[in-house]
Amino acid sequence: MDRQQISRIAHADHPIAVPLDDDSVRRLLARGVPRGDARVLDLGCGGGEWLLRALAQHPRLTAEGVDTSETALAHAEEEAARLGVRDRLVLHREDATRFTAPHRFDLVLCVGSTHAFGGLPATLAAAREHLAPGGRVLVGDGYWESEPSAEAVEMLGDLTDLPTTLDRVVADGWTPVGGHVSTRGELDDYEWSWTGSLASWALDHPTDPDSAQALEAATTHREQWLRVYRDSMGFLCLVLRPTSD
Repeated sequence: MDRQQISRIAHADHPIAVPLDDDSVRRLLARGVPRGDARVLDLGCGGGEWLLRALAQHPRLTAEGVDTSETALAHAEEEAARLGVRDRLVLHREDATRFTAPHRFDLVLCVGSTHAFGGLPATLAAAREHLAPGGRVLVGDGYWESEPSAEAVEMLGDLTDLPTTLDRVVADGWTPVGGHVSTRGELDDYEWSWTGSLASWALDHPTDPDSAQALEAATTHREQWLRVYRDSMGFLCLVLRPTSD
């Protein structure tokens, strides 16, 4: 079972693949989409859930998603057709770090995919290259709520605490115009959903050759979450505008 298949099964009951509930996603999109006919780009879109919700909410909005996962993009295409928004969605199967477009975008999203760019500062630099004048960026990344263990740092990377994260964003030429810090409930619900979906699939498919691997992945992830980083990691989403266009 490859990583993409594990991710698809794990997020079946939590299609927004980060610790946000539906109301938080709605409010962040309301703050991020500048107008009803906006052009939106999602770098690392996965199954396209952010774009599908934006398209459903705004009948004149157009969207593009970039991801390397053929399975995730196929899911996005199927859901877009089901929702009747396929004609307003363009999907690109390629590395988001090398994506180029002939036009700029009014909203650029990268939520939970900053690792693809090498961290938050590099992600924001890439997003800026795609941003139209007056546009906004919606970005989501982890931060340390308390002093992490060496194991947590090795596992999750070189994050900073919340004040330092915001200071660095502002120093890099961005002004926050909205945001959301995930609640403990959102964080726990996401992790339980992730591990629970994978474990349920394994138990429902006992004869599948990937069943044992799926159950092992769920167990390992749950143990790492509870033991290594549950009490030290938070998740932050920011809606940003360049301080000067």
